[in-house]
Amino acid sequence: MVEEVLRDPRARGARAGTASGQKPRPLAAVTAGAALRRTTGLAELDRVLGGGLVAGSVVLVGGDPGIGKSTLALQACGALARQGLPVLYVAGEESPEQVRLRADRLGMAEAGVLVVAETAAEAVAELIGETHPAAVVVDSIQTLHTGALGSAPGSVGQVRESAALLVARAKASGVACFLIGHVTKEGTLAGPRVLEHLVDTVLYFEGDGAHALRVLRAVKNRFGSTNEVAVFEMGEGGLAEVPNPSAAFLAERPVGAPGSAVLATLEGSRPLLVEIQALVSHSGLAMPRRTAIGLDPGRVALLLAVLEKRMRLPLHDQDVFLNVAGGLRVDEPAADLAVVAAVASSARGRALADDVVVWGEVGLTGEVRAVGRAEARLREAARQGFRRCVLPASNARGLAVDGTRAEGVAALDQLFEVLALA
Repeated sequence: MVEEVLRDPRARGARAGTASGQKPRPLAAVTAGAALRRTTGLAELDRVLGGGLVAGSVVLVGGDPGIGKSTLALQACGALARQGLPVLYVAGEESPEQVRLRADRLGMAEAGVLVVAETAAEAVAELIGETHPAAVVVDSIQTLHTGALGSAPGSVGQVRESAALLVARAKASGVACFLIGHVTKEGTLAGPRVLEHLVDTVLYFEGDGAHALRVLRAVKNRFGSTNEVAVFEMGEGGLAEVPNPSAAFLAERPVGAPGSAVLATLEGSRPLLVEIQALVSHSGLAMPRRTAIGLDPGRVALLLAVLEKRMRLPLHDQDVFLNVAGGLRVDEPAADLAVVAAVASSARGRALADDVVVWGEVGLTGEVRAVGRAEARLREAARQGFRRCVLPASNARGLAVDGTRAEGVAALDQLFEVLALA
């Protein structure tokens, strides 16, 4: 429970009770024009946004500290300014001098970017009306506060009211707004859950500090498809777009090493090739360890039980470690077959062929079930130079791509025969 003291109850009541003056009308009489989109100048960011930045939309970007949220926002500001569009950067955590230092390092000190250090939500709304920018960046929403509440900045009430004020101003003026948000230690956006409901698009920045690759994932988008991803590489000059993510994820893949399998996965509409690594070793513990990084631990436990029950693979006294190389997280069931292949390869001590890609869903009886968009996965494997694809038998029927052979399997015993793991 959080106490919220109203400093000016009359002003707050007037704002909350103000009517829009609109009358109900038939839905068929409403004109639905195409949403005005502007390219941000960053192709990967445009992909996640659904084709560009929609006028009047509000985009919430969250991620761990130091992951690159402010860097991405400043690069987008510079790219928009180079198109002749005015951009307002509201720095709630830094001074304008600090923003300039980062802009110089990124090569983004454009004349069209206006910067101001402000934390009052009402003042930010007034600045939007005075400067009439094409886009505004608020870094971060947790630093803003409104005079209608007496609580501290970052509290539930302050975040909710400040965000609602900016969303209303963005919708009324047609200004695209980027809100940078903090995350909690659990990885969720800090503040009330209503914050994600207020905005039009929610983007999560994912990545590991030990890896240069960063993944920008859309989990909500009112103007495009969800679950799209963009891949960037963090360097000294900021975030660089990765046009071929599959090659980047497989760049350091070992050759001829047991426990390594290549998976063709889908992130939104984009097929990606990633490496699934497994290590199976004898355990000296009463309860062997099961560790999965980048995969669902519950689904991994299910697959290990299927391997031991259906394929007689002894894993009850073995430690099993699984990892998706590159820091990507894979949640779709199509990863099942690659996980099974990697675990069996490590347990048997036999390396898979270097030119094979695996995907498919595994059932509890050991059957291999079909997954979606098999042709897109196959074409991505062929583009990366792989010559064999092991996939569900129902997906393999009538599927052909020049230079790559599709080998269908209906059960795990067929998979072991095809990959020489029996």
